[in-house]
Amino acid sequence: MGTETVRAQATDEVTERRREQRGWYFYDWACSVYSTSVLTVFLGPYLTAVAKHAADADGFVHPLGIPVRAGSFFAYAVSASVILSIFVMPMAGAAADRTGRKKPLLALCAYLGAAATTGMFFLDGDRYLLGGLLLIVANASVAVSMVLYNSYLPQIAPPEERDAVSSRGWAFGYAAGSLMLVVNLVLYSAQDSFGVSESTAVRICLASAGIWWGAFTLVPLKRLRDRPTAAAGQAPGHGWRQLAATVRDMRGKPLTLAFLLAYLVYNDGIQTVISQASVYGSEELGLSQSTLIVAVLLVQVLAVGGALGMGRLARTYGAKRTILGSLVAWTVTLGAGYFLPAGAPVWFFVLAAGIGLVLGGSQALSRSLFSHLVPSGKEAEYFSAYEMSDRGMSWLGPLLFGLTYQLTGSYRDAIISLVAFFVIGFVLLARVPVRQAVHDAGNPVPDRI
Repeated sequence: MGTETVRAQATDEVTERRREQRGWYFYDWACSVYSTSVLTVFLGPYLTAVAKHAADADGFVHPLGIPVRAGSFFAYAVSASVILSIFVMPMAGAAADRTGRKKPLLALCAYLGAAATTGMFFLDGDRYLLGGLLLIVANASVAVSMVLYNSYLPQIAPPEERDAVSSRGWAFGYAAGSLMLVVNLVLYSAQDSFGVSESTAVRICLASAGIWWGAFTLVPLKRLRDRPTAAAGQAPGHGWRQLAATVRDMRGKPLTLAFLLAYLVYNDGIQTVISQASVYGSEELGLSQSTLIVAVLLVQVLAVGGALGMGRLARTYGAKRTILGSLVAWTVTLGAGYFLPAGAPVWFFVLAAGIGLVLGGSQALSRSLFSHLVPSGKEAEYFSAYEMSDRGMSWLGPLLFGLTYQLTGSYRDAIISLVAFFVIGFVLLARVPVRQAVHDAGNPVPDRI
């Protein structure tokens, strides 16, 4: 084969890889609007208000006959959704690796979640149980879909590109969240001009996230391609048996497990801050919905630059050191949040800026770092375990947040309790020798990691 032919083939491979990477970015663009508009901004305060409307004289609702303080219902529903994810994600990951067909499963999860989110338009009056059910379905769907989405990363990007590709994916997601929040802010702020009530405006914002999710999912479904794996062609089913085999395999890679434990802890704190910040702002600080939208928009805009900037820092200092630095910043920012004065939007915006600068980078670099610890051919299985540490196991933080509020009646006590996740996560991650972990997984060790 001539030199020119080899060079042309290499160029074609790079072109195809870039095209697939761009398609991959668009699932972040599609589903991140749910995480931003629904989970972070609108649903927490709105579902809390609906639950309070349905509460008894003592301020409690009674789902399944269990007395729950109305202000804790949203946090408990988030916990329930991610507990459900734990049961579904291993089976989805195992099925993807056995069949070698991730796209149909990705489509199923994406459109189930998009449909549940669109259905939130019907959440009004005292229908807090409907809101809780739709939240559980949508949140579990996005978690399972991310198992499949993340498992493409080792296949579409060589080791030296993964930090940058992962960071660009997060940046796409935050850019989409920012764009939709601008639209939401216009609709919510000018609701009278549009002739709709405040409740209707919120429900339109919730439903529009589902429509966006479903529409833009078409792009990755068109561009991503399935690849045969070592497990492809095996009989379907037995997801839990495969999970047990995956866990046994991971026990032979204790450093990969050590990273997952660290990630489980600090990411639990991150996910809880994301989901509960709007409740803290509205209920404890007395901030308006418009103020919360602007604050989260600020987070989204800065998170784009933060994700790309931390990706560049990782090229100089390595992903592990950059993540550790972000955990210090998380701890300081969250501690400052405890002392925020009520009714002071400016200081809430400062807090939002601090979160935005570290949010995207800490998540993107964690994903790319883990991709180096995954044995070839077991991407979906291992990323199901990763996603269990991401959204799937992130029920401890919301549960702690909800219990703290239920016991103390103070959202300040609830928010400061989350500092422990970042401190413990820092200690656990600092103890992981990541270069040895990459070697033990059978992968080439990058020059800087």
